[in-house]
Amino acid sequence: MSADGYIDDATPERLRLSSTADWDRVDAVRAGCDAILVGAGTVRADDPRLLIRSAARREQRVARGLPADLTKVTLTWSGDLDPGARFFTTGESPKLVYAPSGTAGELAPRLDGLAEVVDTGDHLAVPAVLGDLAARGVRRLMVEGGGGVHTLFLTADAVDELQLVVAPFFIGDPSAPRFVRSGVFPQSPERPMRLEEVTRIGNLALLRYLAGAGRG
Repeated sequence: MSADGYIDDATPERLRLSSTADWDRVDAVRAGCDAILVGAGTVRADDPRLLIRSAARREQRVARGLPADLTKVTLTWSGDLDPGARFFTTGESPKLVYAPSGTAGELAPRLDGLAEVVDTGDHLAVPAVLGDLAARGVRRLMVEGGGGVHTLFLTADAVDELQLVVAPFFIGDPSAPRFVRSGVFPQSPERPMRLEEVTRIGNLALLRYLAGAGRG
């Protein structure tokens, strides 16, 4: 995020907040996970592939008996997802879409053969999603955003660790998306996160927090 807490600006072009070195670090974190989750808004806005970029890391995963890539996961309330998005068309690992009943019934035929649509009932609740992923063998889930998904997981107190990279500039536009939206967060002045690590990545700063669920 920017120094004032934004994850993009308000222009049509995607703002590059990170660096080559940090993207490689992110790739290494991905390689140690079982699944990766983004919101439907991120699928629409960024069209991410969500693959492990390093050939060496992919080979190491296969050598350990793991799929080369992570299971991809997204959440959608509206069902507004393009079957041609790279989320669905790249990578050989499973793609899972969690949606409430009214959306799932309409979405499943459109994504047939591309992804499994999981009906979450009347609500799209984090505990239900995590429970279903755990039943599928997912032990370590990487949540990459955007702001709505960050808010959803943090307010649900479902985050073990937060890796926050701060870029050395400001956005200053209240219409731009922020790292989180309004919400009631258990990570409060009365229950602060614990800072575990500070790392310099060029002009970026990585702050690694234990956020709640895994603090012990």
